[in-house]
Amino acid sequence: MKRISPQLKWNRANPDAIRAHGIVARAIRRGELSREPCMICGAAAEAHHEDYSQPLRIEWLCRYHHRRHHDKGPGDLFAKAFMGGGAIER
Repeated sequence: MKRISPQLKWNRANPDAIRAHGIVARAIRRGELSREPCMICGAAAEAHHEDYSQPLRIEWLCRYHHRRHHDKGPGDLFAKAFMGGGAIER
């Protein structure tokens, strides 16, 4: 029996995420969407979706802050950055 990779398992379990990622990638390729820097620290960023049913409604987060967002939840990270806490140090 062939082993299924963790990535393939995730892809199969998250079809809405795969669809949203594809829509963002196509929009960037077509020039309809531009990559922006991380909204917290200004570093090179990747797209983050709060809601996969709205694939072009994204927040730009660097890998570090994107992981942190998923680990700690949005409240901690965004409140500190945008509610008077200033930039978040790595």
